[in-house]
Amino acid sequence: MPAGLMAHCTEESTDGRTFFEEKVRGLLDQLYGAALRLAKNRDEAEDLVAEAVAKAWASRRALKDPEHFRSWIFRILTNTFLSDWRKRMVRPQTRAYDEHLADQETTYSLFDELHQPFLLWWGNPEKDFLNKLLSHDIEKAVDALPVAFRMVVVLSDMEGFSYREISEILKVPVGTVRSRLARGRGLLQKSLWEHAKEAGLIQPR
Repeated sequence: MPAGLMAHCTEESTDGRTFFEEKVRGLLDQLYGAALRLAKNRDEAEDLVAEAVAKAWASRRALKDPEHFRSWIFRILTNTFLSDWRKRMVRPQTRAYDEHLADQETTYSLFDELHQPFLLWWGNPEKDFLNKLLSHDIEKAVDALPVAFRMVVVLSDMEGFSYREISEILKVPVGTVRSRLARGRGLLQKSLWEHAKEAGLIQPR
């Protein structure tokens, strides 16, 4: 976590800031990691976290249940990112992906020569294989995902949120979360397959 970000995020805190600061401090690395995966730029990620925390502090009284603080502040983070992203885009890039894949199953498997069915994050053969890939390659593959898919992959596979929690954070149906996660993982597998071929870890078909 960049030095000084915590102080910047909470510099306007006054009365009653102890609980808020403790919760934010415990989540700051996770927030920054998610912001970096979404924004794909360190400076923008820092600004995104600072803005999200400032918004959370300003609307802190809207949080009814402190137990839901984590999902609540992640929702603010993702909403802040989406708001900034939409301002910069003429139209969402993910719509074409949604339309193209709407009636398709994600069948491509990075490890289909090992066994079927395959889930990317389960099983020792897959983990052993992924350990051979450079973390930079995996980061590049995640960064290349369309934003709607990248958000659910980051929230599910990197931050550990459940389908229901992601549904609440993004304000979309659980079925949409499942669909986007499957498509995002499918695109990620294809990208990692190409990285693996370039690294000589597998033989081209």
